[in-house]
Amino acid sequence: MKFPFPSWNQVTPVKVYQTELSEDGEDVEELIHDGKCFYDERSRQVMDAERRLVLLSGLIIIEGDINPGKVIEGYVVINGERKNIYRAKRPRNPDGTVFSTELELS
Repeated sequence: MKFPFPSWNQVTPVKVYQTELSEDGEDVEELIHDGKCFYDERSRQVMDAERRLVLLSGLIIIEGDINPGKVIEGYVVINGERKNIYRAKRPRNPDGTVFSTELELS
């Protein structure tokens, strides 16, 4: 069973870039999503693994899995502003498929 995704609320254009280290030690950027998303720009604070406070600057929700099988690390360009991805989540449907990709931004 799959839940219906509320596509009507995806109105903000976004570009998501995956950054990886190449064999030469250089950062390689790859565009993995160029489309619309739901953007919540409320800021909040969370604790990281070292128990430090981290200020998050927003949340992006995109329908489906934008980078299947890979960890999402990199940055997004939203409203002409570059923001780093702090953490990515992939909530699942009851049948095990990915419902959405949620990117917390720092």
